Formats: sequence, structure tokens, C-alpha cells
Amino acid sequence: MTLSPLIKLNDGHSIPQVGLGTWPLDDDQVATAVVHAMEAGYRHIDTAVKYGNEVGVGHGIQASGVERSEIFVTTKLDGQFQGRDRAVDGLEASLKRMGLKYVDLLLIHWPLPRRGEFVSTWKTFERLQAEGKARSIGVSNFKPAHLERLMSECEVVPAVNQIQLSPAITRVAEREFHAKHGIVTESYSPLGGTGADLLTAPVLAQLGEKYGKTPGQLVLRWHIQQGLVTIPKSGNPERMAENLDIFDFALDPQDLAEMAILDEGPDAGNDSDVTGH
Repeated sequence: MTLSPLIKLNDGHSIPQVGLGTWPLDDDQVATAVVHAMEAGYRHIDTAVKYGNEVGVGHGIQASGVERSEIFVTTKLDGQFQGRDRAVDGLEASLKRMGLKYVDLLLIHWPLPRRGEFVSTWKTFERLQAEGKARSIGVSNFKPAHLERLMSECEVVPAVNQIQLSPAITRVAEREFHAKHGIVTESYSPLGGTGADLLTAPVLAQLGEKYGKTPGQLVLRWHIQQGLVTIPKSGNPERMAENLDIFDFALDPQDLAEMAILDEGPDAGNDSDVTGH
């Protein structure tokens, strides 16, 4: 069993660097996946209200036999919970579905800047953290401009910004901004996401022969060496174990430079000024 290294957050808590992404698994699938993940060594589970699988996540945690204090649980509240105090009921419902007393990380799922409610939502998150319902609070899909507004109008700097990120969508400017302000960058769709052809890139096949690793392992190792938290999704026990088997090697600088050819540029990926839910 392999346990992921921990990364320290700006509030003093720590987050496992590799977690289990759960979209788009349903309740039954995710309950089984969480049990297998715990057996493989995962201690970080990522879900969201929008995923519709929080009940299954809770069942999986309970069935795993792993102590709650050893598991880092993230959930996200989407746009229906934005606005003053709406997140209170949103988190209470999430906790009830999962059978938990608290989450380790609560995220605003999308900024939805045209609605202009993410600041009041964040102030509610600050209160939920102070009450112990969420040990850490953060955001997802926020751009530097959105974060600057939060930091200028609120008290707590987000601990995490979870964004679409991979060797094809590198978000260099965003990562530099996060590092400057002590915000941990977390990658979703770290292997390229549904429909992406990242893992078929010839450079990964070549490096796979050198290291004796799969393209997916090489990409996940890229995330680790960038200091990122990453949450690959899988319901397959063998793939879960494979995704954790990335701590016995390191990509050398020349190989990292060769992987730079995979970068599709600063405009690749979603634009959270115009998309979200």
C-alpha cells in the first residue's frame, strides 16, 4: 500500500498530494471505488454536490474501516448555493448525505462572476470554517482577478484553488499567482479529461520505455514534481494502485523539457469568466 505525501496548507492543515476524483461515478460506483481506494492507500476523496454522489462517498468511507480522522474529504458547492448564507444549508445537506460532521475542504465550485455573489459566499465560508464545519476553505476555477477581489474584500485567503490543469493545460500564470499568495494549486482532469488525447502523445510513449511507466503515471509524476495536488478519477482498483505508484522515480529536467511540447498554450481549457454552474 502506498500513501501519498502531504502538502501543507496556509491554514496549518495538510492535504494528501494525490486524491481520488469521483466525477462521473454514481452512488453505487463511488461507494465501491472509495473502499478500493482506501485499500490502495488513498486518503483523499474529492466530490461535489453537482456530482450527485455524496451519499455513495459517505457509504464508501464508512465501509472502508479507515478512521475518519485519517481521510481528507473535499466537496464543492455550486451556483445554487452562492449568495449570502445559502452555503450554510448547502454544507449541512452535504454533511448529512455523507454522514459526516465536517469536511476537510469546502470549495466554491465556480466563481460565476456575472452573478457577483462569490464574495458574499466566501464570507459565509469563512463563518463555516470558524464553526468547524469545514476545516479548510478554498475555491475552484477561480482566475487571479477573482482571487484578488476575494483577498481585498475578505479576511481568509483561500487554501486551495482547484483548476483544470495538465501538461496540455499548464496554467503557468495562475500557478505563479497562487504560489505568491500561499494558495495550493490542485489539478482536476490531470490526465487530460474525457475525450482528450494527451495520454497517446508520442513523447509519453518514449519516456515510458525509459522509466518503465505508463503514460498516465508519467503525467501524474509531472504533477507531483510541479508541487501540485492532483485528483485522477478511476473506478478500477488496478488503475487506482497504478496512479499511486509514482513515488519511486523522478522525471529528469530534460524529460520535463521534452514534455513541454504537450502544452497547448495559455488559452487552452475552460474560461471561468464565461462558463460554470
